[in-house]
Amino acid sequence: MKLAYLVLALAGAGLAVGCSNPTRSRNLADPTVTSLTMAQQVCANCHGVTGNSVSPNFPNLAGQTPTYFMAQLNGFKGHGRQDPAGFEYMWGISRSLTDAQISGLASYYANQKPAHQAIEGAASRMSAGKEIFEAGVPAKNVPACLGCHGAEGQGNDTFPRIAGQHADYLVKQLTVFQRTNDRPLGAIMETVAHELTRDDIENVAAYVQAMPNR
Repeated sequence: MKLAYLVLALAGAGLAVGCSNPTRSRNLADPTVTSLTMAQQVCANCHGVTGNSVSPNFPNLAGQTPTYFMAQLNGFKGHGRQDPAGFEYMWGISRSLTDAQISGLASYYANQKPAHQAIEGAASRMSAGKEIFEAGVPAKNVPACLGCHGAEGQGNDTFPRIAGQHADYLVKQLTVFQRTNDRPLGAIMETVAHELTRDDIENVAAYVQAMPNR
């Protein structure tokens, strides 16, 4: 009987040590929690372990440019980014992150491989979307997407990777840029999106989402 109690006591002590181990912690206010732990135990709930989100409500983060990623997290942390679907989740999550944790998360996701995914947009929209991506809308002075985001949509420093991003998420964000000031760091995109029609937005979103699948 005493032996059984001793075993239980030792097991309880081991459990306590395990729970206090930062590599198993989800405490976002703990600066000692590693970026890897945070990515795999917290961020993964919405964005997937490798940054490839299953839900179209949450953006894919795999392969994202570090500079852009860090700017967005700092935007949420400082309450500068106010688009509703973003701040509802991200203001609280980012509140106590340190610069080192943010940098580590940016590095982690930048090194993840974007996954091939099912086509989400209508095939009938691809051609028009490709034209906007490659040539813009000259009649409205809308520049080509590839000018900032790269010929393969791979992103470039402060300009995000958009290839393979969920179509619904792209539509949502282009609409935010077009109709609100909820993303103040996106002044360039406000100008670009202003002249796009709803069809333009859905066309280019369909094309961009399918890019890695070609």
